[in-house]
Amino acid sequence: MTETILTEIVAPGISQITMNRPERRNALDRASYAGLIAAIAAAEADEAIRVMVLTGASGCFTSGNDIRDFAAAAGDGPRIAMDFLTAISTAKKPIIAAVEGFAVGIGTTMLLHCDLAYAGRSANFRMPFVALGLSPEGASSYLLPLIAGSKRAAELLMLGEAFGADAAAEAGLLNEIVEEGAALAKALDKARALAALPPQSVALTKMLLKRGGAAIVTETIATEARHFAERLQSAEAMAAFAAFLKR
Repeated sequence: MTETILTEIVAPGISQITMNRPERRNALDRASYAGLIAAIAAAEADEAIRVMVLTGASGCFTSGNDIRDFAAAAGDGPRIAMDFLTAISTAKKPIIAAVEGFAVGIGTTMLLHCDLAYAGRSANFRMPFVALGLSPEGASSYLLPLIAGSKRAAELLMLGEAFGADAAAEAGLLNEIVEEGAALAKALDKARALAALPPQSVALTKMLLKRGGAAIVTETIATEARHFAERLQSAEAMAAFAAFLKR
């Protein structure tokens, strides 16, 4: 059975975490979330690891939650997804995202918790929560207005339309757009630069950058999770899932 999350030490001090379900555009099921949580925990516990690089296999970041898995999961699906969001939002070591292809739903909102993010020019982003009868997650209802402004955040979260790398960068989700296929190389280059710096100073700087919003991010993730779980059982969500699964 193929591992849904791959971890590899790709350079001294750098752990590469790869979402690996290419046949499903790296959609995240419960096993994937458990693997991501374990990979982050292992990197955090290993003193030799200084930076994590998060990417997706086969030229795709992730198409978001696996709808089939969520539709069958009742309360378990959203719970483990929120556990992952808690893990990525509270990680003490830097996390760098390398985005190619699709970054849908949680594939976009997780970027709000990465310290650095780079995307190929043809990357495609979307937060289709409302269209699926759901609601925002990952503290996106707090963090996205903070970095993108309230009007842009409302447009992205309420309409849920797809947007490209240029719009993602303008909204503050990305540090830089690179040529298609070059996001991982760019992320690894920045990871090597971070890994060469004094690790305690890097960790302290990350903590100071996040401390002002840490409590409200934690509270918002929990509040959004309650609403998300309720919406998952709603008639609107069930109808949206049924329509999606018929495609």
